[in-house]
Amino acid sequence: MAEIKLAADVRTDFGKGAARRARREGRVPGVIYGHGAEPKHITVDSHALMMALKTSNALIRLEFDGQNELVIPKDIQREAIRRFLVHVDFLAVKKGEKVAVEVPIHVEGDLAPGQHILEHALNSLPIEAEATHIPESVTVSVEGLAAGASVLAKDIVLPKGSSLTVEDDAVVLQVVAAQAEAPAEEAAEGAEGAEA
Repeated sequence: MAEIKLAADVRTDFGKGAARRARREGRVPGVIYGHGAEPKHITVDSHALMMALKTSNALIRLEFDGQNELVIPKDIQREAIRRFLVHVDFLAVKKGEKVAVEVPIHVEGDLAPGQHILEHALNSLPIEAEATHIPESVTVSVEGLAAGASVLAKDIVLPKGSSLTVEDDAVVLQVVAAQAEAPAEEAAEGAEGAEA
């Protein structure tokens, strides 16, 4: 995964009023945590950060005050209705360091013929990977699976250097048979016949 470089400014004002001012100026308040260091309070351009976050588990190099910090977003807070960014917590990482993340699951292939429904028990897969080599997603083939089949976490091929942080036998996907409903007219006719 390529690094995304973003300029940041150090924050010295705190509280709701300062956060609102930063957002009005098109900036998102954030905090960098990790490696036992004191948290660093920053702001980042809202649009640039929103674009960077389109990649899940984005590896971001924040540049501020003549220094830079390699981070991944850990907690992203959005406004409930308009979904704009409100606050972001970043985790400081180093090359070679392992981090726990959740990667999206990409499904490919067609289920066996018939009335089958694919249920996602997990929408993302918890893994541990090197901070600079976090996969954007994992791919799972459901080709030919029929009702009753399931895909377990251990069945998913992970990129080299990644490992599961969930039980091997955790169900990720399962195929179920569609429930057939009797048409409403037939149900009504059956009720009338019973009354006669």
